[in-house]
Amino acid sequence: MTTTTEVTATHATAGAATATATATATATADTAHPLKQTLAPLAIDVAVPLGGYYLLHAGFGVATVTALAVTSVVPAVRTVVGFLAKREANALATLMLTVNLAAIGLTFVSGDARLMIAKDSAVSSLIALGILWSVRSGKPMMTAGLKPFITKGKAERVAAWEALKDDPAFRAKENLYSLIWGAALLTECVARLIGAFTLAPSTMAWLGTVLLMAAIGGACVLGGAAVEPLEKLIAAETADH
Repeated sequence: MTTTTEVTATHATAGAATATATATATATADTAHPLKQTLAPLAIDVAVPLGGYYLLHAGFGVATVTALAVTSVVPAVRTVVGFLAKREANALATLMLTVNLAAIGLTFVSGDARLMIAKDSAVSSLIALGILWSVRSGKPMMTAGLKPFITKGKAERVAAWEALKDDPAFRAKENLYSLIWGAALLTECVARLIGAFTLAPSTMAWLGTVLLMAAIGGACVLGGAAVEPLEKLIAAETADH
């Protein structure tokens, strides 16, 4: 049976592969390595705590709670430093910290197989809700993966992104991309929660993974509704300069 931490880590990876560091990923045309600068927050806020958890738990046999606590240090520090330095929360670091703390808390919850599956869904849904809330707050999380995908690490495309980031049409498509991913992941969590109490646990053991893959695949396909217009806007802006 999939554990809370494993499902959370899977969702975090999915979200992380495309998730949020808009405020800290501000590459400009004169930056030597714009792609590296854009992806750095993603690596620090997601890859380090997630990779650290697997290294400690799977590699060295450290207890789940201890591994989660230790790997929460980096996002905790990043959250505090971001708030003190810029008077704003580091969205991705805050989300990772929240997910880790929720997983630690629910580690002490025990029950039958159905309750364990439902618990997994509750924790992983925090990621979906975090993505949706980020749009409302004006800092869509999925931009952290969307920006390097569209700009392709080219200085002129990064400069075009920066020039367009306050354009209403551009912002609408940028927000749409995060809304699509947030809605897809939340739908998956709801479906898994329903399945936890209506289907056999043995069925949900494999169906949960299928639902996650379907949600990711669906978000990738539907995300084209935002990606294609954004690429056209970037291309037009680059051509003008």
